Amino acid sequence: MHRTIPLAILVALALSPALLADDESGFKPIFNGTSLDGWDGNPKFWSVEDGAITGRTTKENPTKGNTFLIWRQGPVDDFVLRASYKIEGGNSGIQYRSKEVEPWVVGGYQADIDSGDTFSGILYEERLRGILANRGQKVTIAADGKKDVQQVSDSKELQAGIKKDDWNEYEIIAQGDHLTHKINGKVTAEFIDGDAAKRAASGILALQLHAGPPMKVQFKNIRLKRTRLAGSGKKIVLVAGKQSHGPGDHEFRAGTILLKKCLDKLPGIVTADYYQGWPDDPTAFDNADSILLYMDGGGGHPVIQRNRLAEIDQLMKHGVGLCCAHYAVEVPKEKGGPDLTKWIGGYYETGYSINPHWDATFSNLPKHPVTQGVGPFTINDEWYYNIRFPEGQSGIEPLLVAAPPDRSRGTEAAKSHPGRAEVVAWAVERPDGGRGFGFTGGHRHANWGNDDFRKLVLNALLWTAKADVPADGVASTVTPDELTQNLDRKGKK
Repeated sequence: MHRTIPLAILVALALSPALLADDESGFKPIFNGTSLDGWDGNPKFWSVEDGAITGRTTKENPTKGNTFLIWRQGPVDDFVLRASYKIEGGNSGIQYRSKEVEPWVVGGYQADIDSGDTFSGILYEERLRGILANRGQKVTIAADGKKDVQQVSDSKELQAGIKKDDWNEYEIIAQGDHLTHKINGKVTAEFIDGDAAKRAASGILALQLHAGPPMKVQFKNIRLKRTRLAGSGKKIVLVAGKQSHGPGDHEFRAGTILLKKCLDKLPGIVTADYYQGWPDDPTAFDNADSILLYMDGGGGHPVIQRNRLAEIDQLMKHGVGLCCAHYAVEVPKEKGGPDLTKWIGGYYETGYSINPHWDATFSNLPKHPVTQGVGPFTINDEWYYNIRFPEGQSGIEPLLVAAPPDRSRGTEAAKSHPGRAEVVAWAVERPDGGRGFGFTGGHRHANWGNDDFRKLVLNALLWTAKADVPADGVASTVTPDELTQNLDRKGKK
């Protein structure tokens, strides 16, 4: 017997949480509601009050120029940001993909906030191009700088939907060159930035406190969802470990900065860099195409702490690439060994593998995207070998192979293969669709000045991110001066 379901019931079913996709799925809080942990600004103006980040100027405590509270946990690129705000007097805004031009002073894209009736919801570029899209506008800037402006909604009507001296919900969507602002669910501005020379693909997130008359602005419920890069863009996340070893060795931070500098010159590649160990940013890997770990390993390896093996495994199952450099290829046999074997094809096993310093000559490089443009070279490093690979090395592609001096074979397992050429860098294509790369060099920071050494790693970062590797490999330069920059303070150098 057919029975008609009342319309009210159909509507209720359609709106049921069990049947709707979670509108907050993928969002993570980046403000804890109690302190400014992860945020940095002038304490004369910024605090937490009643569960909200609060910026305040008074007649007795003015700011001479616009000042900002900066989110220090990571850069933002393609994302959706949601936050509640309330403003009493003055002007404020949410900066994104911006740059810090001096301490607590920021320039770049801004989602404007205004206590008056004019600027809330517009897109303003602080310290650069000024107003890019007024409220109610959709603006496109072409590659040649020509601007097309369409008034697609009424500014006054949008303003009428913004509550004065009360809480409003801001949403910012940044997807490639397409930027959208919403307040209380209504699109207030849309902008397409086709000016490649002036647009920003990545940068810092910050909150503004404007110079001028006394004012107060508050933010709460700040949550971030990273999204995959628009189009064919690829994101590579670089993680450098904490200070380690003596001057010139294990310069994880300085080496990572050099790699980032080289990658940032490549079209379609966006990098995010994290230093001094595992990122505090809860969203750090959420839209990564590949990850580089360059850090101390062994029992203190950051990846085996807490629940990180499980977290990284979920990324690997979704095809994210992974590169481990130098000490980062070493993990305990029982905890981490099976995981690195699955993710990058093998690992350094204490008591089985060996880590001497020696001059390795790489004269016959195989044909592989990672070796494109890499010529034969000889270099001294702490090249690990006798890596623990699965029996038969199924799917492992040796990339750098050289014969170490037999006197360096310091473990019984290594001594059992006198004269054998050893694999010190390798690649693997995983069954989950992801790619892995193991590289045992990188002890000596000076080696990043070698073009072939550096090119191999840059190529690997692109390959694991499933970006096209140039036929001649990634072209880059590193000057002697650049090699001495950003070194850790380890005493006399």
